[in-house]
Amino acid sequence: MDNISNSSSLPTSEIDKEDLIGLYSNMLLSRMIEEKMLILLRQSKISKWFSGIGQEAISTGVSMALNDDEFILPMHRNLGVFTSRNIDLVQLFAQWQGKKEGFTKGRDRSFHFGSISNAIVGMISHLGPQLGVACGIALADQLNKSQKITAVFTGDGGTSQGDFHEALNIASVWHLPVLFCIENNGYGLSTAINEQYNCKNLADRGLGYGMESHVIDGNNVKEIFSMVKKISNDLRTNPRPVLLEFKTFRMRGHEEASGTDYVPKELFQFWTKKDPLTSIENDLLETHVFNKNYIEELKLTHQQKIDTSWEKALSYSEIIPDAKEELDDIFKPSDESVQFSDINKADHKELRLVDAISEALDLSLAKHNNLLIMGQDIAEYGGVFKVTKGFLEKFGKDRVRNTPLCESGIIEVAMGLSIANFKSIVEIQFADFVSSGFNPIVNYLAKSYYRWKQNADVVIRLPCGGGVNAGPFHSQTNESWFTKVPGLKVIYPAFPIDAKGLLNAAINDPNPVLFFEHKALYRSTKQQVPVSYYTTPIGKASKISSGNDMTIITYGLSVHWALEILNNNKHIDADLIDLRTLSPLDFQTIVSSVSKTNKVIICHEDTLNNSIASDISAHLTEYYFDHLDAPIMRIGSMNTPIPFNSNLEKQYLSKNEFETAILKLHRY
Repeated sequence: MDNISNSSSLPTSEIDKEDLIGLYSNMLLSRMIEEKMLILLRQSKISKWFSGIGQEAISTGVSMALNDDEFILPMHRNLGVFTSRNIDLVQLFAQWQGKKEGFTKGRDRSFHFGSISNAIVGMISHLGPQLGVACGIALADQLNKSQKITAVFTGDGGTSQGDFHEALNIASVWHLPVLFCIENNGYGLSTAINEQYNCKNLADRGLGYGMESHVIDGNNVKEIFSMVKKISNDLRTNPRPVLLEFKTFRMRGHEEASGTDYVPKELFQFWTKKDPLTSIENDLLETHVFNKNYIEELKLTHQQKIDTSWEKALSYSEIIPDAKEELDDIFKPSDESVQFSDINKADHKELRLVDAISEALDLSLAKHNNLLIMGQDIAEYGGVFKVTKGFLEKFGKDRVRNTPLCESGIIEVAMGLSIANFKSIVEIQFADFVSSGFNPIVNYLAKSYYRWKQNADVVIRLPCGGGVNAGPFHSQTNESWFTKVPGLKVIYPAFPIDAKGLLNAAINDPNPVLFFEHKALYRSTKQQVPVSYYTTPIGKASKISSGNDMTIITYGLSVHWALEILNNNKHIDADLIDLRTLSPLDFQTIVSSVSKTNKVIICHEDTLNNSIASDISAHLTEYYFDHLDAPIMRIGSMNTPIPFNSNLEKQYLSKNEFETAILKLHRY
């Protein structure tokens, strides 16, 4: 274990008097804020508190060892990060009071926010995702050749999560300058460390990733500051990840309501003697850095600042809910340019769906110098569907990146890149595998703009669908997993011309977009497509044919089923609507058609339970019932996993019932 060192055996560098005073002052401010919050919690003036008392040395030491423009991703016990970065206390207290003037407009609590001006990105309650996000920020710094590092915190319990291991592996493979800071305070809520891991030190885990690691006394702020400063200075010129385990103790409960009855009293007695604030205070008094009068004056200054800031935040009015504002803040506004209507109509060539997608990626990579594409086997191999064949040679390995097999971690990297003003495309090799990255999509990417105005400029490409005899784990069309989630845009093109324009638009869009690509259409569907760059508006359906008998609503592969059925039944005169975008849905086009035809059938390859068809049907029934001359018909695939055997798959697919249902509706 020669890459693991115990910091007590390493020399502690000299620390300037100014830094020593700064360390003490920031720790003291953090402690005093906490003490006030604990009183206010008992008075029901704040709703919850996760105490970091006894752990202030870690947050403060790490923060002050970094440069002010280097990102830190703290947890809920890292108030010292915020005080060390001179966060606006009025805004911070407004955040805890749930006021509109806080960092999240009352939409989230605690430290679940970021402040780009302070180079801080807060956590979400799922703990693990910020580790991968830190990798994304560090990757952006690496690409910009900025010689910066990123620090990210987790707890001993958090190291049991898969995100921890994915992030360490990504950082190691890509040589990213990330400080992974583990605050080992003995307990994950009430679960003791002997039930969390079975190695001597959590720093031992660095061995498996070829990563330098150190164990540091988490209650000695001088040691923390010196070690982190020394390591950070080296990482800026010799980039690599480093794992730091800070041994400390949690002096209060996981949160105040949980208490500490499960903790042996002798542990409290031992760690009380190692209180980091008392230790540094005594040290600086003994070495005459300051005297007791200075401490009293500093406490008075801090107390006045705390009280004044709290009262200012308290004076803000309670939030008056505004539904329009809430809905408007789901997505960052997007500007579109170079739409299809602007291009030279003679500038066309025949492309398959797979070629149109490849062209869109090619043109967008050329258009956006800050755009990366990441995925498994997409570089030299060109991806399993050869969509990115030749891209490595054209755009280089920095922008066309093979990734480890870790969907969750790479999606988190994409989020970090967005924070650092990069765009990214993540290819999930098969849409089925997106379940491994579900958490960061629905809880991080989807919610960040609504929570604290940080957009996720990320496109996730998802080759999907049946008809290819690939079985339950390679043939799902799982778009309805995501259409329910506010903050996500979901696109599902059926034709090459739409695929190219919509993918370009998705890449331009500053919000998270899930882009479904039906594998069975990749090489079976051809169309004349503009050669030049253009975009197709997101959220607009396409009316493929017009008629008065009925409205057929569909998307993806089932659009082609509908065209085949109409071609075989010339007597049926129908509006055929290709949704193209599933979220947001184009209800205007749907309603306009239904108001004319008065009959509706909705078909898709997905199963019907909680599906797009069910949602559209419910909406039309609730708001446009008077326009209907027949029951709305919904057609979906059999309510089973999609099977492998070709005969079973044919039985499963909704195509079997589609024509019969159309004929039945026509006769109604």
